[in-house]
Amino acid sequence: MSLLISLSRQRLELWRESICVAAYSVSTALKGAGEQKNSGCTPRGAHLVRAKIGAGKPLNSVFVGRRFTGEIYTPVLAKRYPQRDWILTRIIWLSGCEIGRNRLSCVDTMQRYIYIHGTPDSEPMGQPLSHGCVRMRNSDIVDLFERVDVGTRVFIEE
Repeated sequence: MSLLISLSRQRLELWRESICVAAYSVSTALKGAGEQKNSGCTPRGAHLVRAKIGAGKPLNSVFVGRRFTGEIYTPVLAKRYPQRDWILTRIIWLSGCEIGRNRLSCVDTMQRYIYIHGTPDSEPMGQPLSHGCVRMRNSDIVDLFERVDVGTRVFIEE
């Protein structure tokens, strides 16, 4: 299995050898592609799944600092915390594989906390709006989470 994330198409594809077995609409960075720390951009290149967080949690579970807060996202909760970048349901944490491009120093994907994660279902997919992560519908992130393992290869292309 491997993942291909297209920034131009705002699409994530799950591949088994040469066959695309699933495809999802996503939302990547509003600021576009880029690898620099604090850029708010989505990093390009070869990555792998470093960790999977949230197995068994309910849809719309809220995560802060990769920890389940005990909260379930609702519009009322959103009004109470209007500045939160909502990370919901599951987290697939990425790690760069290309030293100097997306690994180590000021371009390290993992140290930038770049995830594939759920987002409020009211947020649009198919258009770049994130702060660097790859946002997905909650039902889609659950489906993807169950299909990939730690170590799965991920390629992010412009």
